[in-house]
Amino acid sequence: QVQLVESGGGLVQAGGSLSLSCAASGSIFSINAMGWYRQAPGKQRELVATITSAGSTNYADSVKGRFTISRDNAKNTVYLQMNSLKPEDTAVYYCNAYLVRTGSWYASDYWGQGTQVTVSS
Repeated sequence: QVQLVESGGGLVQAGGSLSLSCAASGSIFSINAMGWYRQAPGKQRELVATITSAGSTNYADSVKGRFTISRDNAKNTVYLQMNSLKPEDTAVYYCNAYLVRTGSWYASDYWGQGTQVTVSS
């Protein structure tokens, strides 16, 4: 069994900063990529940022220059530092890991439970 446990999030004023973290645990053989997605009310879930095991990153255009994704491979943990937050960043943020479970031959997607980020104007 695999678990992704998120922490961080909360309420912040526009222009402020928040930090999210997500730790993967359980029967994990290897983690290929980790990332963050978000879903605002009435909207589809969208990519925020991803990072590979080698450290290559990818960001949504809307967060480039404001958000930074990082990863600690030894701890199976991914972080998201969010600066200069805007009201349109308000959403539930979900952690994602594309990983291979112990004893498996292929990678699959796993998701955290989500954490609310609210940015007030």
